[in-house]
Amino acid sequence: MEKYAWKARVLEGKLEEYKRRHNEIWPELVKLLKEAGICNYTIWNVGDELFGYYECEKGIDFAAKTQAESPIVDKWNEYMKDVMEMELDPITGAQPQLQKVFELD
Repeated sequence: MEKYAWKARVLEGKLEEYKRRHNEIWPELVKLLKEAGICNYTIWNVGDELFGYYECEKGIDFAAKTQAESPIVDKWNEYMKDVMEMELDPITGAQPQLQKVFELD
């Protein structure tokens, strides 16, 4: 199973709103993420930093392609842009993947 990690920044004073929106995540977005093979998805925060991690049952490339082609993901990204700042890869349209430097099984 391939693993994917990303980082972003929550805007000042917007952490509670960021959490609220994720507590009310759209069912159609959840469905799309599962269709993309994404599981074990968790987001953490410290200060204004966000760190996300998920596993890709169908591979990172499939997950990225499924998300990149989805108008639901585009709509979610638009919805979230007033509470967070996220760098996007101009080629994939996704967050740049963090490079793994250590793993303990």
